Amino acid sequence: MTEARVFRRVQAVLLIAEGRSFVEVVQITRLGLRSVYRLVNRYLQSHQVECLWDQPRLGRPLDAPNLTEAQILRELQRSPLKLGYRANSWTVETLAQRLKERYRCEIKPWTLRRRLKQMNLVYKRPRYFFSEKEPHRAQKKEPSFGN
Repeated sequence: MTEARVFRRVQAVLLIAEGRSFVEVVQITRLGLRSVYRLVNRYLQSHQVECLWDQPRLGRPLDAPNLTEAQILRELQRSPLKLGYRANSWTVETLAQRLKERYRCEIKPWTLRRRLKQMNLVYKRPRYFFSEKEPHRAQKKEPSFGN
């Protein structure tokens, strides 16, 4: 939890203890009215500042929980061209499609990007280099005359 959030919560409880109205406290701290009521009730139950901190949460459930890092790495090491894709390197969208087909798990590209980031993998698209025309190309060609 950020220190600013803790400060605002403690400040709200302290302002109520000083006799300020709930509406005033909402305007000063920019917390919601219901939040201020909950914070004051929580503090009154324990009289401990620690009760104003965020409680641990489970978080969002993992998409494709059966898909392991080892499986993702294994597929990344394979050549998409040899697997029938029309590409020499993996894109996140193509890899997500491959994982869906291979391991029968629904994984969206943005979820795969998040998982790759958690694995400390960085994806960059390959650069395309276009050759420039030689500067004296026109001189090398024979002049063509109208037919």
